[in-house]
Amino acid sequence: MATLTSGSLPSPTRNRDGRSGAFAELRAFWRQFFSRAFDPYRPELHYMRGPGPAWRAKHASAARRHTS
Repeated sequence: MATLTSGSLPSPTRNRDGRSGAFAELRAFWRQFFSRAFDPYRPELHYMRGPGPAWRAKHASAARRHTS
């Protein structure tokens, strides 16, 4: 899931004629949109989801003592 945040757009770019470049603004918007929407970094994949093998090894002996 991608999270989009709003931000200010860059100031209008100017052509050599002094007119604003609407195409350049549109291109900058889409470039920023795609870079943020399809960012390959997914932090939720790196979070620990539960006890790991070291925890299980440590607590396995305690669990065997209580079941006997």
